[in-house]
Amino acid sequence: MKSPSQFRQLVSNLMSVCNLGIEKFGDETAYLVAMNNSMERMMYDMVVSPTGALDHDFVEMMTPHHRGAIDMAQNYLRFGSNEQLKRIAQEIIVDQQQEIAAMRLAIGEQLPPSVPAPTQVGKY
Repeated sequence: MKSPSQFRQLVSNLMSVCNLGIEKFGDETAYLVAMNNSMERMMYDMVVSPTGALDHDFVEMMTPHHRGAIDMAQNYLRFGSNEQLKRIAQEIIVDQQQEIAAMRLAIGEQLPPSVPAPTQVGKY
């Protein structure tokens, strides 16, 4: 079994290879870079050393997975054009945030204080 640091290096190497092919996509370059960055961050953050507390470890691995879905949905909202997919992306963001909160509460953790969404900063 690979150590967390070996796995992180493997993920980083794979994402670097993926980034090499981005040039051929022209207008999609910024979107693809953002998505690759989201995927790399998610994969890196999902590597959790077991603590012996199965419930805690599950939440620690699932939280970055859900945050990755949120990042990807936000990337689509930023770059996408299909209104139906944008609505779905908005639903994904809300659903994933609620699932993270539910998992944290299920293991007895307090929720962090609310903060404005990145698109709301400075509006209020």
